[in-house]
Parts: sequence; C-alpha cells; structure tokens
Amino acid sequence: MIPLPFRSNTPAIEKPNPLGVIFRAGLLSGILDITAAFITWAPKGVPPEMLLQAIASGLLGEKSFDGRWKTAALGMALHFLIAFSAATVFYAASRALTFMTSRPVLAGVCYGVAVYLFMYWIVMPLSNLHRRPFSASAAVIAILTHMVCVGLPISLVVRRYSS
Repeated sequence: MIPLPFRSNTPAIEKPNPLGVIFRAGLLSGILDITAAFITWAPKGVPPEMLLQAIASGLLGEKSFDGRWKTAALGMALHFLIAFSAATVFYAASRALTFMTSRPVLAGVCYGVAVYLFMYWIVMPLSNLHRRPFSASAAVIAILTHMVCVGLPISLVVRRYSS
C-alpha cells in the first residue's frame, strides 16, 4: 500500500489580480479574433499586412496603406487595445452582474454580439475607415466570429479566475 501525503509542500495557486485576468482575456480574444480575420480575408486575396493597415485606417484614413509594416503594426496595436478594452468592460460589468460569471457561455455569446454591434454600428462609422456596403453573409460571419472569438474567450477566462 502506498501512503498518500496529507499535505502538499507546493503552494496553492493564487488567482491573478484583476489586471492579470483582463490581460489574459484580452490577449486570448485578440489572438483568436485577428486569426479569424486573417483566415476569413485570405481567400479574398487580402494579406495580413493589408488587413492590419485597414484597422489602422480607422485612425489614419487612406494614408495608412502607404505605411507598410509601420501602419500594420499600428493596426495590430489598435486591435489589441480594443480587445483589452472589451475584456476590461466585461470584467468590470461581471463584478456587478453575477450572471456573467455564473452563466459564462450565455454571457459570452451575448457579449460577443454586443461587441459586434458596438464595433460595426458605432466605432466603425465614426472612424476614417471606408465601409463596404452591407452584406448579410459578411454580417453573419462577423457576428459568429465575435461570439466565438471575442465574447466566449473573455467570458470563460473571467469566469475561470472569478471566485
């Protein structure tokens, strides 16, 4: 018979502080979302550099496409700023609305739709980015992407590190 130890000498894993949770949630959703965008746009002939420049064009306008990798890097930074902002909003709201952590899948799916609506119907129209005409199929893909790659990862990470 092998004796089992009553106590472990390894310290308990501490839950990260709010900034650590927000960082993890924002980083994961940012990586998943930009990867989905690269995969979605690649068959249409849009390389990653151009997609990132398009993100930067929300701030710089058409001249972002002249900046090569410098404006692509700005686009990547803006993308992650938005991802970390979305994670921050979810985390803050989840402190007051307990269903966001008790029902993380439902909350994440709903939050993904909310982020889509905010980005496509408020942020993008106010930016310098020239939008394409509305396409139902593109909207469905964007909504599903935001549900799966933005809302769910943020919600599940916040839930994982919530008490």
